[in-house]
Amino acid sequence: MYLPLIVITMGDAAGVGPEIIMKSLARASLYDTCRPLVVGDANRLRQAGRIAGVSLDVRSISSPSEAVFSFGSVDCIDLALIPADLPFGEISPIAGDAAYRFIAKAVELVQADLADAICTAPLNKEALHAGGHHFPGHTEMLAHLTGTPEVSMMLVAPKLRVIHVTTHIGLIDAVERINPGLVERTISRGHDTLIRAGISDPKIGVCAINPHAGENGLFGRGEEAQKIAPAIAACIAKGWNVEGPLPADTLFFRAGRGDFDLVVAMYHDQGHGPIKVLGIEMGVNITVGLPVIRTSVDHGTAFDIAGKGIADERSMLEALRQAVDLATHRG
Repeated sequence: MYLPLIVITMGDAAGVGPEIIMKSLARASLYDTCRPLVVGDANRLRQAGRIAGVSLDVRSISSPSEAVFSFGSVDCIDLALIPADLPFGEISPIAGDAAYRFIAKAVELVQADLADAICTAPLNKEALHAGGHHFPGHTEMLAHLTGTPEVSMMLVAPKLRVIHVTTHIGLIDAVERINPGLVERTISRGHDTLIRAGISDPKIGVCAINPHAGENGLFGRGEEAQKIAPAIAACIAKGWNVEGPLPADTLFFRAGRGDFDLVVAMYHDQGHGPIKVLGIEMGVNITVGLPVIRTSVDHGTAFDIAGKGIADERSMLEALRQAVDLATHRG
């Protein structure tokens, strides 16, 4: 049986990324589902392993062909960018620059067909900017590196999937940016991703922008009718199972009980809030629309606990599982 090769990027070396990677790779069962390969800094991983109480050998390699993919031995394409004395829990331009370079190397490997998917540990946006890379986050960085004009963020929790029409912009700017074309393309990316994941006829619910979906014009300025309804009509015309625009509070309740396979959120907090209430420790972030598969933990660098060995690796394990599933069903 073919086991997909999943590239794991180390993220910000001052955060919990190195720890959760080492804790995840200490699970022998992981090697039954994939071939994990870390892109990062081998010495930092060794340090994180000691902190986390994980007894794993870290092999410093330069290409996937040198990897052994054997439990007990962590294969790391070592870019050797992190000083030994880099403190945990602090903003560092060195760590920010390195996080970018880890991602760039991972994209290079997948685009060269040397790997099947990317799974990312968290980065810190302030450190990333301090390191000279001015992206709002992983999603926009990956779009730039792959030359992709438009992508979407999908968050996955055990009982809920959410795709976002807009993400890292202010609320007023988000409402202005939303238009029927963008909404339709977002629904389409979500629909196609679920089809590839094995859901043959996904049920999709689309959030309104305003409370009570505008209450027939009482709230807002007609955004639902102007910006969202035409996109839903176009999707229904394709034969897709799409419903909305629906009041977000009602829609998320219905999705939580299983009425929908996917919720389309209009802006960042509309989608992120319900996912994180359901359990950030099991959440996964998937970038949809890229020519490469990318999943990520749905939490940040957690500088307050970094370097203490107490970070929870469950989101990383779930992100790896999602990467394996998407890589297995791709095409």
